[in-house]
Order: sequence, then C-alpha cells, then structure tokens
Amino acid sequence: MLTNKDSTAKKPEPPKDRNMFGLHIPRGLKINSPDVADGYVLFAVPNSASFYLINRRGEVVHEWKGNYGVLGGYLQNDGSLIQTAVDPDFPVFAGGGEAGRIQKISWDSKILWDFEYANEDHLHHHDLTVMPNGHILAIAWTAKTAEQVAAAGRKPNMIPKAGLWPDEIVEIEPEGKTGGKIVWEWHIWDHLIQDYDAKKANYGKPANHPELLDFNVGDTVPPMISQDSMDILHKQGFAWRNQTPENIGSEVYHFNAIHYNPDLDQIVFSSPNLSEIFIIDHSTTTKEAAGHTGGRWGKGGDFLYRWGNPKNYHHGDSSNQMLFGQHNIHWIEKGKPGAGNLMVFNNDIPVYKDSTVCSAVYEFIPPTDDKGNYLLRKDTTFGPDKPVWSYVAPDSLSFWSSFISGAMRMSNGNTFINEGAKARFFEVTPDGKIVWEYLNPYRGNITKPNGDLVNPIPLTYFEFRATFIPADHPGLANKKLEPIMPQPTTFVLPMPPPGDKK
Repeated sequence: MLTNKDSTAKKPEPPKDRNMFGLHIPRGLKINSPDVADGYVLFAVPNSASFYLINRRGEVVHEWKGNYGVLGGYLQNDGSLIQTAVDPDFPVFAGGGEAGRIQKISWDSKILWDFEYANEDHLHHHDLTVMPNGHILAIAWTAKTAEQVAAAGRKPNMIPKAGLWPDEIVEIEPEGKTGGKIVWEWHIWDHLIQDYDAKKANYGKPANHPELLDFNVGDTVPPMISQDSMDILHKQGFAWRNQTPENIGSEVYHFNAIHYNPDLDQIVFSSPNLSEIFIIDHSTTTKEAAGHTGGRWGKGGDFLYRWGNPKNYHHGDSSNQMLFGQHNIHWIEKGKPGAGNLMVFNNDIPVYKDSTVCSAVYEFIPPTDDKGNYLLRKDTTFGPDKPVWSYVAPDSLSFWSSFISGAMRMSNGNTFINEGAKARFFEVTPDGKIVWEYLNPYRGNITKPNGDLVNPIPLTYFEFRATFIPADHPGLANKKLEPIMPQPTTFVLPMPPPGDKK
C-alpha cells in the first residue's frame, strides 16, 4: 500500500510511457490470456453518443447509439442501458462531469426514457445507480447564493461571488417517456457544522461530530481573473462551458460516484475534492433525511460512515489520509469474492517527496458491530487503517490516472480496472498479474454547441466508467454478439511536429 509514509522510499526510474493520457502510443488489444473469464467490456466512446461492447479479442460486437454525448452507462437485464447524457444547453453549472439527462436506450438504440434534470437550480452530474425497483439514485448540484452560504457560516474567503453548488442525491421514479417523480432526496446542505460563527444555528466543534461535514473544510477562493482571461481559456478549451470568473470554486464537493446496497438500504458516495467516501441511510423519509434522527439506523441523513481523510473532521494528520481524489466507490456484488466489501479507485496517491503520484485500487472493510453499526475507534476516527487487498503497478509509477477511472471485482476473483485518463482497461489476478489488457482506440466527432470542433488533446481516449459484462448477464441472452462488420474506424491523433515533446 502506498501512502505518505512511503515518501522516503528509493525512487525507481520512471517508465518511458508515463503518459497519463496515453497519447501517441499503440492502442487496441495488448494481452489476451486463454484463461480469462468469458465476457465483454462496455464503455462509452468519448466525444460521442455511443457505447460499444467489445469481446475479449477487442472486437466491437454491439453499439448503443443515443442522441447526446454520454458519460457512464449500466446494462439492464432487458439489454437496455441506463445512461447519463450531456444536455446540450444546461445553464449555470460548470465543473466537469456535467450531464443533465438520464436516459434508457434499448438494445436497438431506441430512446425509451429521456429525463431532463437541468435548470438554474440543479443539474444531474457524473453518476447514477439503478435500484432493484427501477428507480434511479442520481447525483446533482444545487445552487446556493453567496448570501445563503454566508448565512450558513462559511468563511468569507471561501465564498465565490456566484455562491456554491453543494451536492444532493435524488431518487427518481421514471414516468412515461420523459417524466420523473422525485420520491426521496438528501442534501449535504442539511448536514453541515462550522466553528467559525457562534451566532449560526449549525455552530459546533467538527471534531465532536464526525457525522456532519465541516463547512469550512476546503480551499479558499483564488483571486478572480478577468473576463478577457476567461474568454481565452474558453477559446483554448481549458474552461468548462458555463465557467465564469465569478463561479470559479462554486463546484465545491464534486461528488463523482454513487452506489446502493439494497440489503443495508444504504447509499455510498464519493467526494474527490474532500478525498473521502461517505455512507448514508436511505431508509429515512425525505423529512428524516434532512435531519439527524429517524430511519433504520436512527441517525436521519447524517453520515453513518466516512473514510479516507480524517483531517476533514479534525482528527489525525496527513499520515492518516488514505484517499486522494478517488472515484468509483461501490460495494462488491453478491456472489463475487469479497462480496459486501467496499472497492474504490484511488487516483492520485503521493509516493515521493518530489510530488510524484500514482494510482491504486483498494478493497476495504468498514469495521462494524454485531448489529451492523459502523464503529468509531478510540481516537474517534473510522477505520480501517489499510485495505484488505490493493493493486498498484509493480514499478509504482506506470499505473496512474489523476481523475475519472474505476475498478470492479469479477466472479473469478480477478479485478477489472479502468485507468480512465488513458482509457486502458485491464484484468488483474489477486496477486496482481495482468491477464487481459486493451486501450480504447475510438473517439467520436461531437462538436461544441456553436459548431466548433472539440480539441482532442489531452482528453483523446478518456473513459469515465468502463465495466466488465459477464457472458451470462441476462441482458445478453439471445443477443447477436458477432463482430460488427466493418469494425468502427479508429481515431488516430496527429503526431506532433518533429522536436515537439508535448
């Protein structure tokens, strides 16, 4: 396991291909051992409206094609996909992972459901999870004015002029072809504590309340740039579509993953900006979810468990931090080795004193009592101190994606990993041997709303959430899974001019 404690270790030579985005390297199938599990890989084609399903030989065997750009998608038992899609004209919000639409796409690419959750008050972003009853749990931003934020006790130097966009979780019951009823919701806004302003109702000591979020954890607002500078960033492709000088820093927590456990009736989600994952109770009513009592676990919508960075609740120091900008937190599914444990992709782990970083995959077990309550230790932090299993590259450095990415346990005990920035998909055994490896060679041609081309550098082949689909998945039953002929055209990034090392 790699943490700050390892920062004095002898540094190996960096690999020649330490290229996080995988630019100008051979792509496609790299390794295909004969004993890999029978199945397929599902992934969104970047800068496109399509998902591809490839076989173990790296051949595309099916395409789902929608009408908007896509981020992540989940195969259903009827062969359809539930996917996040990028609304073309969502207002206000900016910060990466913007979506605004949740869609159901049939096996033959018919749009069965198209729900828009995008207006000036809220925007669905990043991820969703499908519940057994067909409802959708989705992450979204909500808009709070600078005045509302100040009234909640946030320090003035941490408040952008445009206010903040704290996250919410909404449960959506699909209705018809475009409708959706919000039947349950939870807001992090209702679970804040601060020790800055004693006159505010949420005043208290964060160290005594790990079930709440310290509202003044995070970064101060950087000096505001000029509109001319922002215009240049937009032109160069280095600013989000709705980003302005006033809203830099408004996207405060950046929830990027959500998963539901029906046995526990709990939700786990990830905040890379906080370098923490959190578990909350879903058995509450919406009213109870806004408070501190009620529900199966008696704590309302307060955190039942949190892990990764105890500094956020004023315990420990940098040596206790376990997560660094993590993604794809989830419970390992039933029937797979490690079922019920949590798995996460740990993106940006410091390795050496010169700020060199790497990525890892962790499987860990939250300590609980015999009734299933999550336990605080004597030092009032949540365990564990280390994962029960982890994967890092043998050289520590060649496996690295500072954002997006994910991993999932397979039925054969191996782990499927999506190194997102590079769009490198690979399968490793429990002892870390790579038995299958593939780099996505595809990219679409969606343009910006004004018709301009999207600059393919550096996000050329990136992948938010690739997943392994076992051959016996019900969604593949009686489906034609032969290679598409002809195969889709691969995208080749133009080589840089001679002497250009960028």
